[in-house]
Amino acid sequence: MGSSPNRVKLWASAFGGEIKSIASKYSGSQLLQKKYKEYEKSVRIEEIDGAKLVKNLALNMEEIFRKKAEATRRLVEAAEEAHLQHEENPDLQYEYFNAVLINEVDEDGNSVELGGEFLLEPNDHFNNLSVNLSLSVVQVPTNMYNKDPDIVNGVYWSEALNKVFVDNFKRDPTLIWQYFGSAKGFFRQYPGVKWHPDEHGVIAFDCRNRKWYIQAATSPKDVVILVDVSGSMKGLRLTIARQTVASILDTLGDDDFFNIIAYNQEIHYVEPCLNGTLVQADSTNKDHFKEHLDKLFAKGIGLLGNALTEAFTILNEINQTGRGSSCSQAIMLITDGATEMHDDVFAKYNWPERKVRIFPYLIGRESAFADNLKWMACANKGYFSQISTLADVQENVMRYLHVMSRPKVIDHEHDTVWTEAYVDSALAQAHKLGENKGPNPMTTVAMPVFSTKNETKNQGILLGVVGTDIPIQELMKTIPKHKLGIHGYAFAITNNGYILTHPDLRPLYQEGQKRKKPSYSSVDLSEKRVLTMHNDYYYTDIRGTPFSVGVALSRGHGKYFFKGNVSLEAGLHDLEQPDVALADEWTYCNTDEHHEHRHLTQVQAIKLYMTSRKPHLKCDRELIQQVLFDAVVTAPLEAYWTGLALNKSENSDKGVEIAFLGTRTGLSRTNLFVVPEQLTNQDFLTAEDKEGVFNADHFPLWYKRAAEQVPGTFVYSIPFSSGGENKSVVLASTAIQLLDDRKSPIVAAVGIQMKLEFFQRKFWTASRQCNALDGKCTISCDNEDIKCYLIDNNGFILVSEDTLQTNLFFGQVEGAVMNKLLLMGSFKKINLYDYQALCKEYAGSSDSARTLLDPFTTVKWLLTELVIFLLEFNLYSWWNYDSTVKAQRAQRTMMVPCDTEYPAFVSERTIKETTGNIDCGGCIRTFVIQQIPSSNLFMVVVENKCDCSSAPPVTMEPIEIIYILFINQQNIYSFRM
Repeated sequence: MGSSPNRVKLWASAFGGEIKSIASKYSGSQLLQKKYKEYEKSVRIEEIDGAKLVKNLALNMEEIFRKKAEATRRLVEAAEEAHLQHEENPDLQYEYFNAVLINEVDEDGNSVELGGEFLLEPNDHFNNLSVNLSLSVVQVPTNMYNKDPDIVNGVYWSEALNKVFVDNFKRDPTLIWQYFGSAKGFFRQYPGVKWHPDEHGVIAFDCRNRKWYIQAATSPKDVVILVDVSGSMKGLRLTIARQTVASILDTLGDDDFFNIIAYNQEIHYVEPCLNGTLVQADSTNKDHFKEHLDKLFAKGIGLLGNALTEAFTILNEINQTGRGSSCSQAIMLITDGATEMHDDVFAKYNWPERKVRIFPYLIGRESAFADNLKWMACANKGYFSQISTLADVQENVMRYLHVMSRPKVIDHEHDTVWTEAYVDSALAQAHKLGENKGPNPMTTVAMPVFSTKNETKNQGILLGVVGTDIPIQELMKTIPKHKLGIHGYAFAITNNGYILTHPDLRPLYQEGQKRKKPSYSSVDLSEKRVLTMHNDYYYTDIRGTPFSVGVALSRGHGKYFFKGNVSLEAGLHDLEQPDVALADEWTYCNTDEHHEHRHLTQVQAIKLYMTSRKPHLKCDRELIQQVLFDAVVTAPLEAYWTGLALNKSENSDKGVEIAFLGTRTGLSRTNLFVVPEQLTNQDFLTAEDKEGVFNADHFPLWYKRAAEQVPGTFVYSIPFSSGGENKSVVLASTAIQLLDDRKSPIVAAVGIQMKLEFFQRKFWTASRQCNALDGKCTISCDNEDIKCYLIDNNGFILVSEDTLQTNLFFGQVEGAVMNKLLLMGSFKKINLYDYQALCKEYAGSSDSARTLLDPFTTVKWLLTELVIFLLEFNLYSWWNYDSTVKAQRAQRTMMVPCDTEYPAFVSERTIKETTGNIDCGGCIRTFVIQQIPSSNLFMVVVENKCDCSSAPPVTMEPIEIIYILFINQQNIYSFRM
């Protein structure tokens, strides 16, 4: 080979020395290491007790949930008292503030009926929406009459809730939306906000079909749905029947169990593999059954007696074995008529206890056989409904919920219910939330409201459901990120195994569109840079809720925390410097609990807390003491960076643009070596740079990557924006350890941002060096006989002669070489999984071909089954690799949720240099790979004499995972093929 291993080693050494010198000098890493060393003997190192940590976290979350539940209970008491004092008046006339009509005027400029002038002011606590903090508004579903007597009476007595809404918000300023969903259909929401119909003039929101309403209004239930598929059900009737079944399924939740049986002269299970049992009504099972509804077709005659017998047999067996909900049971009958009453079946299976309620739905306009169906409902504690058109389906299906709630109402069971994390897309559309401020995931606490009037007490009348939302972001504020370490994190799950909060749970909204995967029971990686590590998991339940919370602590430095002390005066002085910032989403002091503190910054709140006798602030004193310590220790960097910036002989070509540091307490400092307008990457360290700053659930990416490098080495990377474009800069960062020990806490990380062109120029200059006495080198990277690359430890290109190859995966460019490196063990391949990906599906395509798209850029942990809290061997993904493939027919595609598998690659740390040969059709091609000292980089020099283009590239393209279904007697499971 023209370029010998020794020569490549010379180049690598020259470049490594030059670039480390620049990174060390401008970052001030050696000065900061020295300053922390000065405090080495006075600090106290503590091992973090994971069990104690998770217990305290559970208590903090429990307090949040308790306050929200108390607010909800006050609403229940006020609503029931207001209804008790109200006498129904069918002629009542009452002008209320309709959410759609407020501030609307007619052609003459006068307020429309049920509108009126309604004061609205922007409020950042409510997503910057314009709201009224004194009054609520009332929303009435589009298909209902605004002045229906039932609605007007309900709106009138529920006005009493306004006072409680306001009082609740004063008591707990962290509250967001409070509301009352009426059984009559109207929805009272506080604070008042204007609602906007969609482009068709419709608001697709009915509070009664929201999960929080259904969960609060009914008990868990076992349901068998019987669908008549006899010949008379052909055409529109079968279409209405399918929609009715789908609507019933939408009212079922994770605590319910169900099955669907189609019948004519025979019995047909919609899912034949689930013969004779019930399955949990989770989203996967319901979606699976909905897909089978289109396979129903009508023929033959309908033998209802056999179908009823089968349904009763299933419910009886389920009840005896305890495999269902162990609560209410019902049979939903969807038919166009019944020629018999089938009292013999009811007498055998359901009388006299009548434990199973019957809900017949008569399909069509004819009423010839309605009497028999009505008798069935009345004889079995059910309810009869007739559905003539598709428009009637929703309203009629919802009626069964009120009947199912009667035992709960009669017993006056004010159960508190909690939902899993969700986003209400219809509500978001009605509030006109912008694409860039889509709603955050939240959980809802809800309680039923009953009629307490003596004359109706035994009838079990449900008035509605009250509730309030808890943003997941509020729960995340309770997480002590400084105690979890650089890679540690906290998470919470529901009793059904769904994730409530997790740092890798991606937004349910992206660019204003709802993701269609509503619940996740596992999360995983979506980036391409990996590191192996071990986590220990600790978990406990959150009392009074169906939730559990856990923490993951990384072994090694992640298990240790240290405490240092400085004077309050010195700490506050250095904390208030202009180059200092604190993590926006960390809670040093809770400024949300009292309205008078809302305007305070965290630094202002810290100062008030530490200097006032009775500040009435709830703060984390331990965290504050340590952030003051870090402020003092890092203060000398300000003067050091300023000196470099003022020295005109330094950095004359403006190659280094920013120096920055971050500490374990969320404190950061920055210094610009160029004016802001000249920054190549102006997003870095701003709110736009999600991965480059401290936030509620993770440390900056440059901090985390530096922490896992050998002490004293720098890690280099090229950041990409969320859109995938190259930012034309290189980040270099290194970690600062307190002690020379693997168990030593990582106290800080420092780094610089430099121009990519400046970085690459240093590489090409180093690659021209040689040992020739006359300085004339026979070979260099300028020669056409060789190709030179600079790649990182995950195989991504930082420098290539072809600038278009920057940040591509090396295997895409040099597939033959990458394959050889894998065979030699210099790199290893690791398969990763993304359970939250989106795929493009071509509309109208016969094979539904998909193009993979994963637009999210947060850092992901590999944790395939979060509900298994065990010590695990985890893979950590370091950086986003955008795998977007642009569809040629974009206008004919749609986004669908999918799971994907993709490879990632990591270098073997023990291999510093190696050479290899590749046989390209009889032509031997030689290459050399050499590690760059004190870095995560490798120089690769490849001979250019052979044509190896026939060798397949090594790509990182994700592929969609195709599942096969496995069905047992309780559930439907998916397995990868």
